Amino acid sequence: MNNATETKIKPGNEPASTGVKAAVLLLGIIMIATTLRSPITAVGPLIETIRSDTGMSHTLAGLLTTFPLLAFAVISPLAPKLSRKWGMERTLFLGVLAVTAGVLLRFIPSLTALFAGTILLGVGIALSNVLLPSLIKRDFPLRTGIMTGIYSVSMNIFAAVASGISVPVASHLHSGWRGSLVVWGILSAAALLVWLPQLRYHHQAAQVKVSGKSGVWGSKLAWQVTVVMGLQSFVFYSVVAWLPEILTERGMDSSTAGWMLSLLQLFSVPVTFIVPVLAAKFKNQRLLVFLTFLCFMIGFTFLLTGVEALVPAAVIPIGMATGSAFGLCTMFFVLRTHNSQQAAELSGMAQSIGYLLAAVGPLLFGFVHDLTGSWTAAIVLLVAVGIVYMLAGWGAGSNRYIGEK
Repeated sequence: MNNATETKIKPGNEPASTGVKAAVLLLGIIMIATTLRSPITAVGPLIETIRSDTGMSHTLAGLLTTFPLLAFAVISPLAPKLSRKWGMERTLFLGVLAVTAGVLLRFIPSLTALFAGTILLGVGIALSNVLLPSLIKRDFPLRTGIMTGIYSVSMNIFAAVASGISVPVASHLHSGWRGSLVVWGILSAAALLVWLPQLRYHHQAAQVKVSGKSGVWGSKLAWQVTVVMGLQSFVFYSVVAWLPEILTERGMDSSTAGWMLSLLQLFSVPVTFIVPVLAAKFKNQRLLVFLTFLCFMIGFTFLLTGVEALVPAAVIPIGMATGSAFGLCTMFFVLRTHNSQQAAELSGMAQSIGYLLAAVGPLLFGFVHDLTGSWTAAIVLLVAVGIVYMLAGWGAGSNRYIGEK
């Protein structure tokens, strides 16, 4: 076991796990969670409109989803270091502030501003992505499953809403798709206000001293978690970026296609709550990994048929699988580590390498379509990714801790 001290806390600033302080903290976690996917998932249903308005190719348009993932890859390993320097609460505040600024920047009628804002909001999301699981492990150590479920559900509900309303909102605003994208700045600004009470605390995690064998970068288990993180993100962001266009090219109107993506994410919502709770109770999580893989395969198979009537039968299991896969990854950060700082280090590693792998997804998906003129080969690629996910998940789901032989 790693016996490093968990935190250095100023007298009088002890974290509360019950009462009013806990309720305010929970509300803050929920509000931050709502900002972690909605600015990205809002883009997918609008991608064809954005391409038509700007003249971008499929490959370049894929960068609108890829750039946030690259930001995740670069910033994720820095998040634990920034947290040790500034405190977790202040670092999270800066993350949400960056999301707000990035969303607003995308409103400026310029391709440069569009991509710059996308990168900036990716930086902010990366900080929250890494630190929220660690904060939950630190402040709610006996309720990690339920708290992870609540935070995951909050994130996925608003991700689904963003996908569903982005086209209707754009059609009712004079500013069109730019106005639809900037709406999500209201949500992140609200999250900033709700998080303000947490700035009175300054919890600084102590440096965890581990040997090369027990550190996350030298751990086979940590690399298995990282691969699982990367591949589930590869699938999710590829689907978010391109599912609406796949469906519109097959004859579905853009609004319905957007709601199909919303349906996918809505079905992920209950799963993102249930799976973390179950994962916390199970001795190992291999059964959950297998069921997730099975849902992926069922969904991809129906999507490959190209039959419009089968689209709901495709998106529902894919949605359940993406929700389960994300919930499992987040719980692996908690279940495979000894303390909150090690959880932050594993989260930073997995999200850095994992999102670098995931960043290839939307870009490669668009490239394969441009190369073949068909979506079939790209969907087959997701099948292959799902198989590798299963293999890595089998190891990540074993009952072990980082640093154990």
